[in-house]
Amino acid sequence: MPARRTLDPVGIGMTSRRTRERLIQRLIDAGIESPEVLRVLRELPRHLFVDEALASRAYEDSALPIGYGQTLSQPYTVARMTQALLELGTADTVLEIGTGSGFQTAVLAALVRRVYTVERVSELYECAKQRLEALEIRNVRYRHDDGAQGWRDYAPYSAILVTAAPRGIPRALAEQLAPGGVMVLPIGEGPQQSLVRLVRRGRGFRHEILEPASFVPLLAGVA
Repeated sequence: MPARRTLDPVGIGMTSRRTRERLIQRLIDAGIESPEVLRVLRELPRHLFVDEALASRAYEDSALPIGYGQTLSQPYTVARMTQALLELGTADTVLEIGTGSGFQTAVLAALVRRVYTVERVSELYECAKQRLEALEIRNVRYRHDDGAQGWRDYAPYSAILVTAAPRGIPRALAEQLAPGGVMVLPIGEGPQQSLVRLVRRGRGFRHEILEPASFVPLLAGVA
């Protein structure tokens, strides 16, 4: 695990400490139990990951648009997926499919040794990379590519997190999990999506449905 990084939680107005604490309490009330996940979400400046015009809404428990048909997931979703990814054991290397704004990437980077993140939209890739580097987050490798294919160069991974919904579990990603590795992802279309956790056991996989989900679809190719 990387050295504990402290991000300044103090802001003004809607980004104040009090506003953030209200969000953390909502997450606790919704069932988020991991002290480390809650700590990171308390400290991470979410308002820096959205357009300035939306900064006043950054600490609401809601998804926010980031352009190109993509969204910044609501804090509960980020917390739930991160907790589900890490609660079965310590993840050393995590592959993230869908960098987006970089917020989920930053959460993971505070909790594991190395994050490998893939984004298909070049503008989002560039903005997220610049944002995370400005925050001095150093344990992330970035790739602009088709996330559905994963990143075989650094496989196998102890965990994989997918932030967009394929119709089913992508074989290419499942094959990049290490033995005992965990993948958390939404699957399905429209209102029929579910958040799923997949665990690699020997030559096979065990999966469990965690809860209903609502994500943008996982698209192939690059943009």
